[in-house]
Parts: sequence; C-alpha cells; structure tokens
Amino acid sequence: MKNIIAIQGAEGSNHHKIARDFYGVDIQLKECMSFDVLVASLLDNSASLGVMALENTIAGSIIPNYALIDTNNLHIIGEKYLNIHHHLMALKDQEINDITEVWSHPMALLQCKEFFKKYPHIKLVEDVDTAEVAKRISKEKLIGIAAIAPKIAAEIFDLAIIEDEIQTIKDNSTRFVIVQTDEPKLNKDVNKASIKFQLSHKRGSLAAILNVLSDCKMNLTKIQSLPVIETPWKYSFFVDVTFEDYSAYKKAKSLIEIMAEEFKILGTYKNGRNKL
Repeated sequence: MKNIIAIQGAEGSNHHKIARDFYGVDIQLKECMSFDVLVASLLDNSASLGVMALENTIAGSIIPNYALIDTNNLHIIGEKYLNIHHHLMALKDQEINDITEVWSHPMALLQCKEFFKKYPHIKLVEDVDTAEVAKRISKEKLIGIAAIAPKIAAEIFDLAIIEDEIQTIKDNSTRFVIVQTDEPKLNKDVNKASIKFQLSHKRGSLAAILNVLSDCKMNLTKIQSLPVIETPWKYSFFVDVTFEDYSAYKKAKSLIEIMAEEFKILGTYKNGRNKL
C-alpha cells in the first residue's frame, strides 16, 4: 500500500515537487490548503507523511510550523532545500499583452512585484495557492488570466509558460521537512538533528549550552526562539545541528538533557544540503 503524503497546497506546488523528489512520481497526495489541515490529516491517519516548509531565505522562519511540529509531537525524518522559481503561465496561444489579470499566492506576487511594473495593464489578484490557480485556469479554460506557479504546474495542467524566472531575487531558497507521527528507526546515515529546549533565566545558561555544542563538535546551523505561551517572558529554543560523529551528538544530547529545564528531539535525519 502506498504512503499517502499530505502537502500544503495543490498538485503542482513546490510542496508537491518535494514529495516527488523524495518518493518518486508515483505517489498518492492529500492536498491541504493550510498547514493546520496538513497536521490534522497526520493525526487522524488520513495521511502517513507530510511535507512542510520551515524557512525561506527571504521570508525567514515560518514560526507557526515550528509550533505545529512541537505541540503535535511530529517527528522530522528528512529535509530538502529547493531553489524557488516563479513562472508566468496561462492557456496556450496567448502572449503577455493578452493577460489582464494574474492570480497567485500573496508571497509569490510579492516576490515578482518588480517584473509587473513593466506591465501596468495587468491586475495582480491574491489567491489561496499558486498551483491551485494554475489548475483552475486549465480546468475552466480561463482566457486572459495567468498564474505564477512552479514549472511542474505547467507540465501537469498543460499550460504555456509566457515568461520564465520572473522573481525579483533570483537566489531564493526554501527549506522543507518531511514529518510523521511515528518515531522512526534510527538510520545510520543521520548527520543532522533538530532539538528543542527551555532554559532558566540564569545568566549564561544559553552560552553554556552553546559551549557544549561547540565542545562536542556540533555545527550550529539554526537557532530560533519561540515564546512559551503559558509562561510570559519565557522562551523555547529550537536548534538545528549537523555532526560527523554520532557518538559526539549523543554526548551533547546527554549533557543538554541535564542542563536544560525541558529537552526534546524533534528529529534526527540526513542533512539535506551539500557541504559548502
């Protein structure tokens, strides 16, 4: 039986591309129009795996998703970094001067704003999802309407790409993670971990943790603080580390467990980035 993979957005989205890159073309998707719905589908077992964007080089961390992973005790089992490319697509046999409106997700519109300054006749319309708009244009045969979406959407919905690479910032990357409810078996290839801890307000408590990571040869790749909702002015720290020696990671983990007020492993998995 195939795994059902929950994605945020529709078929043809970047989340769909990540699912295909991990598990191949022959996969069964569950489309979710929000991350809350995606997590709910994992908790009610209507999907076994989920793809979630976690941070972007332009927009920064998607903070609510850290909280969703933590509060629902999801396990990160993998990650992938994707360069984001925005393409303008519409029904075939149209040129850009034939387009009167462009529909897309607000973030995609924002990231392509400079391009459309050259075409003042085009109205930009915010919509729920990039790929869902492409699907609607194809299904309803909408003339004069274009979508901003990944190239995979044009392939799936048989649309023509009117303009390639219309994003203002060309080097824009998003980090995606694969999550599930069950704790996975430890893979010998793991070399990255996502952990969460809380600390007392004692002076130097965070510095002491960072020293442990350094002494154990952990490479700190991310640190994100989130307020503890039920305790004003207290924060949880979400940290990503990479390592070459798993035993050194185990040592760091055992020390932080003693030093922190609360400690949790969100996932231990293979680093999705090539070494710089």
